[in-house]
Amino acid sequence: MEPQNELNTGTEQQSFVSPIAEPSVLRPALIAPVWHTVVLILAIFAISFIGVYRHPAGQNPAAVNRLRTYAVTAVLEFVLIGWVAFGLRLRGISLGSLWGRASNSFRSIALDAGIAILFWMLSLMMLGTIAIFWLSIDNLIHHRPIVVTSSRNGKSIAPDPSQEKAARAVVQLAPTNGKEIAGWLLLCILVGVAEELVFRGYLQQQFTAWSRGAAAGGVVFSAIMFGSAHGYEGVRAMFLLVVFGALFSLLALFRRNLRAGIFAHSWHDAFAGLTVAFLHARHIL
Repeated sequence: MEPQNELNTGTEQQSFVSPIAEPSVLRPALIAPVWHTVVLILAIFAISFIGVYRHPAGQNPAAVNRLRTYAVTAVLEFVLIGWVAFGLRLRGISLGSLWGRASNSFRSIALDAGIAILFWMLSLMMLGTIAIFWLSIDNLIHHRPIVVTSSRNGKSIAPDPSQEKAARAVVQLAPTNGKEIAGWLLLCILVGVAEELVFRGYLQQQFTAWSRGAAAGGVVFSAIMFGSAHGYEGVRAMFLLVVFGALFSLLALFRRNLRAGIFAHSWHDAFAGLTVAFLHARHIL
C-alpha cells in the first residue's frame, strides 16, 4: 500500500505517514488540526512563564517542597500527553504511532541504549564547548572574570545574575533525601517519555508537515519550542537547550524512533539532578 502524502477530501480518511519512520516522504500529512497545535504551543509558553515564578531566585532551597513540585510537574506532563493524544484522535491517529519504528527485541533495545549513552556523552561535549564560548564572550562584554576566585580591593565580585538564578533553580529541584531521590527518578522517566513524545514525536512531525516535508523545519522549530519550555533556567540555558533539542531531533531521525532519545533524556535529567544534589550536600553549590 502506498502512503498518501496529501490531504484527502470529503469523508475519506487521510493516512498518517511519520517523517521519523519514513524520512523519504516528501509531503507528510498534518497529524493534528492547526488550532490544536497552536493551543499546545501557547500552553508550553505559559508553563515556561509560570515556571519562572515557581522557582524564584531568592527562595531558600531548604524551604522548597520538592515532592509537591515533582507531583505538579508530573501532572503537567500527563496533561500534555493527554492533549497530544486528543489532537491525534481528531485525525484518527493513535498515540503509539508517534514512536516510529522500533523492535522490542533485546538486541534492538540494547543498541538504542548504547547509542543513547554515546549520544549523551558527545552532546554534552558539544554543549560544554558552546557554554564556554558563551560565558567567555558574555564576560568579555560585561568585563567580568570567567571564574570568581577572589575579591578585588576588598570588594567581592558579584557573579553573573543569570548564572546565579539558573544555579538556584536547579538546586531547588535536586533531591535531598531517599524519598525525593525515588520521586526524582520516577519523574525523570516520565519527563523523558512525555517530552520526547511531545517535542520530537508530535511537534517535530507537525512542524515538518507545516514546512512541506522539510525535515530541517521540524528540527529547528521543535528545538526552539523545547528551549522555550525551560524559561526558569535562564536565557543561556534556554539557548543550550535549543541546541540540545535539535540534537535529540536528529537522533530521532537517525534511529527512526524515539526510544534512544527517551533513554538519553531520562538518564541526563536523572544524572544532572543527582549530581547537583551531591555537590549541594558537600556545600560545593
